[in-house]
Amino acid sequence: MNWCILIPLLVGAICALLGYLLGRLLGGTNNHDNGNDRIAKLEADLEACEASKSNIVSSFTAGATAIAFDAGAAKAVFGKTVKENDLTIVEGIGPKIQELFHNHDVKTWKSLSECSVDKCQRVLDSGGERFAIHKPGTWPEQARMAYEGLWSELLKWQDELDGGK
Repeated sequence: MNWCILIPLLVGAICALLGYLLGRLLGGTNNHDNGNDRIAKLEADLEACEASKSNIVSSFTAGATAIAFDAGAAKAVFGKTVKENDLTIVEGIGPKIQELFHNHDVKTWKSLSECSVDKCQRVLDSGGERFAIHKPGTWPEQARMAYEGLWSELLKWQDELDGGK
């Protein structure tokens, strides 16, 4: 379960419910004194809820900052220029397979690292029989290493791999 998405949605739902209740009270109360007190309380609750929602969303997005790509560090390890989010840095992925992933909106190391092996296999299957030989079992993990800038570890692992298997 992805709490980063679920918690702000729950807070938003609570805020929406408070807004609904506030609207019902504004539109249907005949007792102005008691109604005004309830309206003021609901308005205060709604403002607090919105502030809480904003703080929660900010805290989650602050923790989700991207890892800075260091082309120099990648080049020092691989001995060649590495372009950010070039999926062909993953052992077993060439230009045609990268194109398949791009066609399925997987265009970054981070997005590939978040794919299941089953999804990677479905992407390959979409390209037809000529891609049947490829085995994507390590691709998400390799992509995670690239995304996190673990170049030495990635190269060491790739030296042990056979076509990404």
